Amino acid sequence: MNLDYRFAKITLLLLVGLLSGCSLLNREKDVVQISPLPTVVNQLAIQKSWQRRIGQGVGPFYSRLQPAYHQDKLYVADRQGNVAALNAKTGDIIWNIRLTGPDKKRNALLSGGITVADKQLLLASENAEVIALQAVDGQIAWRQSVSGEVISQPLCYQGMVIIHTNNGALEALEQQTGQMRWQQILDIPMLSLRGSSNPVACIEGIVVIGSKNGCVHAFTVEQGELLWQQQIAQPTGATELDRLNDVAATPRIVGDRVFALSYHGTLSALALHSGQVIWQRPISSASDFMVDGDRLIIVDQSDAIIALDSRSGLEIWRQTALRYRQLTSPTRYQDCLVVGDAQGYLHWLSPDDGQFVAQQWLHRSGLYTAPVVTGEQLVVQTRKGQVFAVSK
Repeated sequence: MNLDYRFAKITLLLLVGLLSGCSLLNREKDVVQISPLPTVVNQLAIQKSWQRRIGQGVGPFYSRLQPAYHQDKLYVADRQGNVAALNAKTGDIIWNIRLTGPDKKRNALLSGGITVADKQLLLASENAEVIALQAVDGQIAWRQSVSGEVISQPLCYQGMVIIHTNNGALEALEQQTGQMRWQQILDIPMLSLRGSSNPVACIEGIVVIGSKNGCVHAFTVEQGELLWQQQIAQPTGATELDRLNDVAATPRIVGDRVFALSYHGTLSALALHSGQVIWQRPISSASDFMVDGDRLIIVDQSDAIIALDSRSGLEIWRQTALRYRQLTSPTRYQDCLVVGDAQGYLHWLSPDDGQFVAQQWLHRSGLYTAPVVTGEQLVVQTRKGQVFAVSK
């Protein structure tokens, strides 16, 4: 059973409220206090460069679909199967196609991607498929069935496409043909978050993945041999929701360290070659975090934005004015950190102290995925399929 992590804590609080007798229908008591929109005096002149609608977006569904930028082109997709290539500077459509499900009748239900590699676009679906498109015109190069639905981003590395399915399989496909090379099965608990950790790899041929049972695993890219595994979170608490401990955030490899973040657990720094714990801090999240120089920028499970020293794990600053606004993962754009929220706002912060420097509203359907830097512009996609390019 999978649970969307953005609603996991809200669901838990609702259950507590029901058990304590609060009247939700009469709105006698707010169970979750969403932070009001902070008042920000814009210190930056931010403008929309262009906007375009591509398909219907992802709607209310949990999705890791996000735009991808490569060589002045922006690639965008929606859940139903619409995929388009745009001129990143102008938003003009270069090509667009409509993918269907494996039976050519259902929607494609795209849920993971877009990944750009070697003139291909890789996408994954809830229909347990991986689809490779030619970047030049969107024609299908191949499509391959895998062992379960895929909500994570495909990883292209050393001629292989590595997929983490939602039922705990790690699979490697030939990038040119889609044929299976190897498979590893990871343990999963009865209740877990919907969505899986994206696989990441390093130049030494090591792929690292987080699993739903609170572990981080390292495998060889070539053969899928297990090098090590490290438990970074233990299930604790009285309820099943309390005991969720997925490592759903994408691990980050920096030098000889792996940084991994668990839900209801810890942020951990591990040795790349052994998995040994270097340091740990009690921070919980399933959102992808970013490495910004010698800092880690994290959006925790209550939507506090936290900057930590990557060498020691010590906190540098914390911004709590956006709690429970369902923030996207952060992006570094020029000299700012940028996050979006579920009400359609972009929030611009100083990376030095986390203070707000600008705020911009884009669309009422809300933002769900990290903004993407495309040269001098920043691109965001809304839940209803609108794509906006903004710039300072």
